Amino acid sequence: MGDVVIRVLAAVAATCCLTAVPAYAADDGTEKLFTFKDPGITESSGLAVSPTHDGVYYTHNDSAAAPTFYAVDGSGRTRATYRVRGAEARDWEAMAATKDPATGRGVLWFADIGDNLDGAWPDISIYKVMEPRTLGDATLPATRYRFRYADGGRNAEGMMINPRTGRLYVVSKEFAGAVYAAPKKLRTDRVNILRKVAGAPIMATDAAYAPDGSSYVIRTYFSATLYEPSGKTIAKVTMPDLKQAESIAYTLDGTALLTGTEGPQSPVYRVPIPSRAQPTATPTPTASPARAASTPEPQAAEAVMTGLTVKDILIWLAAALTAIGVITFIARRTR
Repeated sequence: MGDVVIRVLAAVAATCCLTAVPAYAADDGTEKLFTFKDPGITESSGLAVSPTHDGVYYTHNDSAAAPTFYAVDGSGRTRATYRVRGAEARDWEAMAATKDPATGRGVLWFADIGDNLDGAWPDISIYKVMEPRTLGDATLPATRYRFRYADGGRNAEGMMINPRTGRLYVVSKEFAGAVYAAPKKLRTDRVNILRKVAGAPIMATDAAYAPDGSSYVIRTYFSATLYEPSGKTIAKVTMPDLKQAESIAYTLDGTALLTGTEGPQSPVYRVPIPSRAQPTATPTPTASPARAASTPEPQAAEAVMTGLTVKDILIWLAAALTAIGVITFIARRTR
């Protein structure tokens, strides 16, 4: 019990020592792209843009769902429903889409990384699925990669892949969240170890890399923060008010972000990003995460709670104080 209190107090203290983040408000440039029309999409938790099919977007449901994902068009209509063979769906929280540089084939990644008990699972899984060449209901085979955190189990809802190197990252959802890097070469015959390489905003709900690898974004319930690949903060981007903000992705041209929320008939919004974070050169072909090239990693010294407004801080201070009150009450009742 004492350890829990200490962790909460530490989170509160850290929140009071935040690094200033340059803000960027997307005013009238934000627009609603579409609303998911499929009654089967009730908890859209992951979002990705197809790298090979124009105008196609992928999503999947949250926990307590089958290993299934959906291909939808720009009007929100489902074009195809896919079942992933050989996969479990304990708590799918994120997805990413890349392109195989050798074949030009799209590759989809599904992260079964949610853990509301912060370490209840002995390991987590991420599934690799080759993007179908044509759109139509089907069952697709998957390659499973298992992972474990070097510093102990935790809850996570963000996963992203650097398209320049193929390196895979998981972003934890905690008061003091972090970015964890997977090994350069992923193995299917053993558990892959995730190691902390940078801090992340408080309670991150998703993450994504820009198509050209020039930046990455981490989403929280309240906003989104853009980073350089080194982990240095670029800017915070104001997000539309959503019921439960769960997903984030870049548009294919890297000039805007797409964000969605859970719930039946949930919307997806397009939010422009500042010009200094937009691509300035031709995108570099994607590398395979199984054989990623050497690259500078995000710096662990980056502040662990960037990307917050005063409103965010007050909300999480209130949540932390409430948690302390509950913990104190339980401790007194159980002494």
